[in-house]
Amino acid sequence: MGFSFLTQELAIDLGTANTVIFQNDQIVLDEPSIVAIDNSTGKALALGQKAKLMQERENPGIKTIRPLKDGVIADFNAAEMMIRGFIKQVNSKRRSLFTPNLKIVVGIPSGSTEVEIRAVRDSTEHAGGRDVYLIYEPMASALGIGLDVEAPKGNMVVDIGGGTTEIAVISLGGIVVQDSIKVAGDVFTNDIQMYLRQQHNIKVGQITAEKIKIAIGAVIPNIENEPEPYAITGPNLMTAHPVHATITHQEIAHCLDKSVARIESGIIHVLEQTPPELYADIVENGIHLAGGGSLLRGLADRLTEKINIPFHVAEDPLRAVARGTCLALKNTENYTFLMR
Repeated sequence: MGFSFLTQELAIDLGTANTVIFQNDQIVLDEPSIVAIDNSTGKALALGQKAKLMQERENPGIKTIRPLKDGVIADFNAAEMMIRGFIKQVNSKRRSLFTPNLKIVVGIPSGSTEVEIRAVRDSTEHAGGRDVYLIYEPMASALGIGLDVEAPKGNMVVDIGGGTTEIAVISLGGIVVQDSIKVAGDVFTNDIQMYLRQQHNIKVGQITAEKIKIAIGAVIPNIENEPEPYAITGPNLMTAHPVHATITHQEIAHCLDKSVARIESGIIHVLEQTPPELYADIVENGIHLAGGGSLLRGLADRLTEKINIPFHVAEDPLRAVARGTCLALKNTENYTFLMR
């Protein structure tokens, strides 16, 4: 290779909700996947956390864009700006005369079409990536959880992200059966907004709904360590007078019920297609949950009860894909499941 000090290796988990970048086994960036753009010049004003503070509070001269929808790039231009900006942020920490050669591994949803895959690759290359590898997210999360993906053994991963829930059975370094459903964190946030409109006549923005989800989100009414009810204030839909409401985790469990049931059906659907030998391995090892959605209280219990196979929540599930992408980066030579 020569000049290896000029090659910089980055592992990017390009998520609908958050983007995480690893470099040398270290998280060098963990920011919301959002960019604020000046309408008159089309230039990026802010990225990540700074842009998120502007979300739903912008004036007509500024717009905030979440470039990824349902796990895939919906706004090519904004995505490129965001990836470029994030890579720049990582690089501004090191002073060097040369622009390093970037070797990058990016996670993509397993249900991505050719066009969607091309969009990720192009955005990353335009943002400066020389050597771009892609890895399917369920594969990355299995690696990140610490499973031996190359063993002749069935492992099942359910990764509930912001835009998609990825369900996959993995054996011998490949995905045997997979499904990618568009029910995930954003849908849960939406469910909470709708519920508050219908039940409490109160209008809340995405940001508040997301805070409620994180503070008291649950999927079964009876959980240990019940969180305190959450107080919110918002306009009454009819009168626009302020309404104060206190929301309990039982209410959230009720309003998320249908969406969680759709994830359950997705899991059952994948299990139905799983070859029997691999199925036996899965029953023995249990099913692994990753992604931010797996932090919903009571989820593993509910799924275990429903499907009769034990479910385990990964440690630090939010970063499982990023950690796995980072491991793949070290082994770009050996892993056959990486796409150039």
